[in-house]
Amino acid sequence: MARIFFISGACGCGKTTFADAYAAHLVRTEHKTVYMIHGDHFQDGFVKPEQGFFNGSRAADPVLWGDVLRFNWDCIVYAAGRALDMGLDVVVDYVVEDELSRVRELAAAHHAELYYIVMTAASREIERRIRQRGDVQLIERALFLKRKLEAMGENRGRLYDTTGKTTDEMLREIDMEKYALKEPV
Repeated sequence: MARIFFISGACGCGKTTFADAYAAHLVRTEHKTVYMIHGDHFQDGFVKPEQGFFNGSRAADPVLWGDVLRFNWDCIVYAAGRALDMGLDVVVDYVVEDELSRVRELAAAHHAELYYIVMTAASREIERRIRQRGDVQLIERALFLKRKLEAMGENRGRLYDTTGKTTDEMLREIDMEKYALKEPV
């Protein structure tokens, strides 16, 4: 049975770093191909005039965030579904806000085992990491998402604090079976 691992969390919590390391860990320990999805890559496909590529011109056809989000999730679900149908394990790195039911439907439709973990970190750690990578415009959104994800009932028991931890420590500490999602939350 194929497995799908959803690594959620706010920007700066270490989800991408952990997802990459966990996919590599699966390949190394199980000697099989894993399909990795970074949800932000779909979002990065939207090249907009306000990004400065077009001398400051404004878009005549702005794409709303809600449309971008739906597009991203459609791409994630499609790509993950194709990989699961091939019998591959899938690791997905993306923020799961209100889409957990969609994630469950994806796993059920492809008879895949579902694992769901939400990375978090101390606010000061999130801010430090985001500043270090030069994305200061994301700090406010990251701290908002941290609070939201930590308060969501369906994330209870699924939070993992990455504050001060190396990737190797996370790989050693996280028992993914604890994050298996078998019954509805």
